[in-house]
Amino acid sequence: MYFELSEEHLMIRQAARDFAQTELKPGVIERDEHQKFPAEQVRKMGELGFLGMMVSPQYGGSGMDAISYVLVMEELSKIDASASVIVSVNNSLICYGLEKYANEAQKQKYLVPLARGEKIGAFCLSEPEAGSDATALTTTAIDMGDYYLLNGVKNWITNGGTASTYLVMAQTNPAKRHHGINTLIVEKGMEGFTVGAKENKMGIRGSDTHSLHFSDVKVPKENRIGEDGFGFKFAMNTLEGGRIGIAAQALGIASGAYELALNYAKERKAFGKTLADLQATQFKLADMATEIEASRLLCLKAAWLKDNDKPYAQASSMAKLYASQTAMKTTVEAVQIHGGYGFVKEYHVERLMRDAKITQIYEGTSEIQRIVISREVLK
Repeated sequence: MYFELSEEHLMIRQAARDFAQTELKPGVIERDEHQKFPAEQVRKMGELGFLGMMVSPQYGGSGMDAISYVLVMEELSKIDASASVIVSVNNSLICYGLEKYANEAQKQKYLVPLARGEKIGAFCLSEPEAGSDATALTTTAIDMGDYYLLNGVKNWITNGGTASTYLVMAQTNPAKRHHGINTLIVEKGMEGFTVGAKENKMGIRGSDTHSLHFSDVKVPKENRIGEDGFGFKFAMNTLEGGRIGIAAQALGIASGAYELALNYAKERKAFGKTLADLQATQFKLADMATEIEASRLLCLKAAWLKDNDKPYAQASSMAKLYASQTAMKTTVEAVQIHGGYGFVKEYHVERLMRDAKITQIYEGTSEIQRIVISREVLK
């Protein structure tokens, strides 16, 4: 077993850390306050290759591995989880799905600009009545011969207003249940496709989350990914990798809060000592450091399995489950260590605490992760 990062991995991590400190940190509180999408920062992340990290250079990507992706996600998420979720969705759910399952024409038309960061994508599975139960889709894609007629509503869509390319899961044959679902590539501007109001969220407020409405949208049949009825399998297989990204995001949120709490504890004095001299604080920091390290190893193991073409469904679910729990617990303790200062925006930890909660919900709730894990261990 070899636990050291390669020189290349260390350089990638440092580049992400430098970018987070110099480009993401300035203005992050204002973007959160006003729900401002980090457009300029996203453009720069595209130039650095962060939006198509694992895509082959043949299709405009950086050709990096999943371990590099975890390292970048952690560093970005320490500072701005709103920016990192854009990276996660574009890499894990959009670029990965297109590179693995799309045909050559689809890759050239859609994957290349997405991997280069010239455009960003959105993954459209959730609906008002279909969240964790992804088989209950009511959005329909009726086969009309050379095109599908798309009707329905999608909810909680990250990049909903700023994406150019949308991967939409819709039901074509209800009698076949999940075997009747297809994934269609929908472009912004198609007639009948409208973007709903931006959601006013508790956390990751810089990320734009919208509902999407489809009314008799004509989607060419060449925009279907895979064979007829492949859509549900496409979504589930893609989400397995997506959980690594969200696990790394949760890890980064926890790491960021821990670093802030550690530094504050060394500086803040109470009862004639620094907080770091008090055993109550020391024990909090010890628990935080241990749980963060455990989360990091789970994330890296899942990424290693993916890089080595080994089954990683259980590992990615374990990583997401544990890292998201760690993010929530660590950020709450970081606020506690800061005391009253932790309750105000300028110290950052209250925002990290708000951002942490969503990691237990999206791309599969903690309850769904336990279902996945239990199925694997009971095989």
